[in-house]
Amino acid sequence: MATVEEEKAGMVLLDFWVSPFGQRCRIALAEKGLQYEYREEDLVNSKSELLLRSNPVHKKIPVLLHHGRPVCESLVILDYLDEAFPDTPQLLPAPAYARARARFWADYVDKKVYECGSRLWKLKGELQAQARAEMVEILGTLEAELGEKDWFGGDSFGLVDVALAPFTAWFYSYEKYGEFSVDKVCPTLAAWARRCGERDSVAKHLTPPEKVYAFIDVLKKKYGVE
Repeated sequence: MATVEEEKAGMVLLDFWVSPFGQRCRIALAEKGLQYEYREEDLVNSKSELLLRSNPVHKKIPVLLHHGRPVCESLVILDYLDEAFPDTPQLLPAPAYARARARFWADYVDKKVYECGSRLWKLKGELQAQARAEMVEILGTLEAELGEKDWFGGDSFGLVDVALAPFTAWFYSYEKYGEFSVDKVCPTLAAWARRCGERDSVAKHLTPPEKVYAFIDVLKKKYGVE
């Protein structure tokens, strides 16, 4: 049977600097105190042969290689880290119902936030206004789930927090393009975001909001958005 040290060896994360999905994995790895090799991918000009071979279906980051075996999709990677390293701080709670609920909300973040945020900077006029209203609704729904708790799971920083925390660096851009304030429309969620930023695991791996905004400007030029 492999020792803990042997099991922790040989992890490589294929990632992209500004990706909120990759940052989820970095935050989780930091929370668990796991060592890994970070490999930056050039998603604009030339994806590596390793990435294409490791994720032939989607050809996307993040990919976690553990002893050469690829694990794809950020939420799947978070699940894998909990299961592969049970002696590290767990992102998912122990009770089955609480685990199911956490997975539901992590999936909600996955399906709602990034896609709606992209429409905020891609669209104009009435369509952009619709995206703004939808984003405010999404954030309000998440705030309602958070309630008066410190973290989505209660007292412990867990799966939903890790899933959503990277998007706090994108709030500034969403506010700029959507012309709204997260602090004003969702003050409890904004306070949660500040608590996230005080954690070393989050602070070390989030992109500064101004750099996210500049990156979106690059994307706008790439997609011909004026």
